[in-house]
Amino acid sequence: MTVNCPNCLKDFKSAWAHATPGSSPHYRTSSPVQDFQMDFEVQADRSVEEPLGSQASEKPYIECFRNAAKVYWRGRTFQDRFNMDPYTAYRKDNLYYPFASRQDWELSSFLLCSSLSMAAIDEFLGLELVKAISLSFRTAKELRGRAELLPPVPKWQYCIVSTTHPTKQPLHLYWRDPLDCIESLFSHPFFANEMDVTLQRVYDTVERTSRIYNEWLMGDAAWSMQSQLPDGATLLGVILSSDKTNITNMTGGRASSCAFLLTALLPIAEFLHPVKRMQSVLEARLVHQCLDIVLEPLKQAAHIGRMMSDPFGNLRYCFTPLASFRALFVTPSIGVAQPFWGDWPLADPHFYDHDVKWCLAAVGEQELDFHFSILQPLTTFRHFKDGISNLKQVTGRAQCDMKRYIVALIADTAPRKVVIAVCTLMNFRYLSQATTIDEAHCQKILDALKEFHEHKQGIIACSARRGAKSKQVLNNWHIPKLELMQSVEPSICQVGSLLQWSADTTEHAHITLIKDPADSSNNINYDAQICRFLDHQEKCQNFHITTSIIARSQSQSQASTSQTTDAVLDDLRGPKRVVTDFFKKAKQVSSDIQVARPLCTFVVGATAIHLNFNPSIRRIPVNVVAEKFSLPDLRGALADYIQQEGMAQNFHSLRGQHRALPDAPLPFNDLMVWFKVRVQQASYHSPSITLPALTVNASPLSTTWKYGHYDAAIFAVDDTGCEQWPTSGLKGHDVVEVHLIMQPLPPRGKTGTSAPWGTRFLTYVQRLDVMPQRHGSLLESTTQMHILKCAMRSAGTPFGDILPLDQLCSFAHIIPRFGCAADSRLTAQNSTHFAQTFFLNKYIDKDFYYAISN
Repeated sequence: MTVNCPNCLKDFKSAWAHATPGSSPHYRTSSPVQDFQMDFEVQADRSVEEPLGSQASEKPYIECFRNAAKVYWRGRTFQDRFNMDPYTAYRKDNLYYPFASRQDWELSSFLLCSSLSMAAIDEFLGLELVKAISLSFRTAKELRGRAELLPPVPKWQYCIVSTTHPTKQPLHLYWRDPLDCIESLFSHPFFANEMDVTLQRVYDTVERTSRIYNEWLMGDAAWSMQSQLPDGATLLGVILSSDKTNITNMTGGRASSCAFLLTALLPIAEFLHPVKRMQSVLEARLVHQCLDIVLEPLKQAAHIGRMMSDPFGNLRYCFTPLASFRALFVTPSIGVAQPFWGDWPLADPHFYDHDVKWCLAAVGEQELDFHFSILQPLTTFRHFKDGISNLKQVTGRAQCDMKRYIVALIADTAPRKVVIAVCTLMNFRYLSQATTIDEAHCQKILDALKEFHEHKQGIIACSARRGAKSKQVLNNWHIPKLELMQSVEPSICQVGSLLQWSADTTEHAHITLIKDPADSSNNINYDAQICRFLDHQEKCQNFHITTSIIARSQSQSQASTSQTTDAVLDDLRGPKRVVTDFFKKAKQVSSDIQVARPLCTFVVGATAIHLNFNPSIRRIPVNVVAEKFSLPDLRGALADYIQQEGMAQNFHSLRGQHRALPDAPLPFNDLMVWFKVRVQQASYHSPSITLPALTVNASPLSTTWKYGHYDAAIFAVDDTGCEQWPTSGLKGHDVVEVHLIMQPLPPRGKTGTSAPWGTRFLTYVQRLDVMPQRHGSLLESTTQMHILKCAMRSAGTPFGDILPLDQLCSFAHIIPRFGCAADSRLTAQNSTHFAQTFFLNKYIDKDFYYAISN
């Protein structure tokens, strides 16, 4: 009996086939590269059914799986394996054997891990300066010979794969035992304090009213797997990742290789078959045939288990089910009768832009390009000055940047149903990418997808859905990604937050693990040379870790072994993008009594605020500032502020008229001025993660910015302290445009002041009011965004006033409402100045979206 999908109107063989990811005939598989990662849980150990915190009714409640992840007896540590090497006896006198000394080893490690070819290394070693150094090797061949004497790592091997159909060249499969690779990862000291193998069910309260999903071990799938294992067994979910990588043309950032090991290089086949479509099917079958060969040890371990040592040397009885299969640019099993996971016990594989094209068709390329080009540029975020329709290379990052703005830019131009459909898809993406999800959140995901399906026909009705090549209007929804969306909410309940299964990290790991080795080859027989390079690289890495720990422990005899190991590992961790932590910096400077007050870096609530130590203008008269920034009421606003401070009013709001005269006297004459402030917050769902700081600009008129460059921000205006950002959303807060950041200076000749006005940084802001919508709602019905308008005083001037900088809570992004067609005189430098109403763009950032959606 066939089942008809209500969303794409396609027929499936059964309800199971309809609900299973990857069952659609749109999917095809081909992949020459395969690697895997262990799924480690970064959680603190908890006992069974333990409430978190002292107030159980208000804290998450954790229930742990009984009799799981038992420690049996002492096993072998990372260093034990090092000491089992046959050359250990030589290292009693020379720690760095087979190299002559530490310096000899450091140069060797650098050369072995570099992308230099053997010819380039020989050329380097032939320099007279290098010849003068006493080295244990003189040629690249001798260097590699010594590298072979280092303690072993999982060994590479190869075999010739036979196929049922002929190929142009013999197929060589290079691989190594994945179980050895997993054991190498599981016992690696890098993960000693970052691993938890305890299964947990987490609830919002002790009453268990709502389940919370985060990590894989919090999902139902892991719990079900563990229940099928013997008491005391440790569940090690395996993540497989494949990527069709072109070795000669790869770009991208680096990912730490410590959590990834390449386990196979799958052959790229050219089948001699007259039917082109059959070649794709044969390629897919070849992938599964090779994976069957490579993954057989993991299947056996999933069936009978294997004793493995964790980073502390504790021996555990481990089982290795398949938790996830990340297939980048490919699909799992079309045309494959026997997928590689078919005989894998406990296997539960989960496989993880059209809307921009719809928007271009619905609005028109020229009009939408113009909307993008006249958006005011934001620091940190990409600005599409030439629009988006003619972009040559649209990366995943570029697509994300487009979608930050797309909803507001089409809101008044595209048909209403198209806007709602695009908006609900954005909601679906952002909700699905949350790191922590409860049952209410899951319902929002389902509601967003349901609303999309209710309005998607509007896209076809305006001829916005077209074929990629034919450009003809399509009247169906046969889109693989759209079909996968149906499995997102059920998958969250099974495997936790889907963001942890993102392919971004493994995609970058593929680049690091393939491209760098390929660069060092002679462009002949890539695979063998890549394997040799990775073998040497892993040996060097492990040797470096162990010798560093031993050397430091010998020089610091009083320090404990664990402290020494932690210090070494902190120094040796791979390169990563460093996010400046202004929370940490604020804590450091606040404890230093010699640092000048007020502090340029400080924390208020959940927000860290940072001003450059050197201001943009060190001293400037108030009247000159008013003229330079075009703020005629600045002096009166400052006078009102000082009067309120004199009345011991430390918290300020934007209400009422100015009482002071425009020429009111001030206790100071000069100001110190900054043109920007940086605002940093923690992740909405994971407060321990610090997000990159965002910049709020407040620079005056200039040649480029004829009307000034001012960004929006959110300030707290609730003096009761009950409403706190980000949990309260906009309640108790105002959206403003920041026009000036300043600090009053004492008169010349005086070194300081104890007056309240001299101990705080101040801002001059212009208020933006939320416009009420139909039926008393604060959200516009189509986009579900707040509509803002410039607040005006009774005299017809903008509502500007002074707010202390320490009431700043968050960066905000406002997009002018351009109407059906934007005025052709608008530019990126004046569009915000001439606009009277704006969208508060909740999609500019995911964490801002979560906060503002409250």
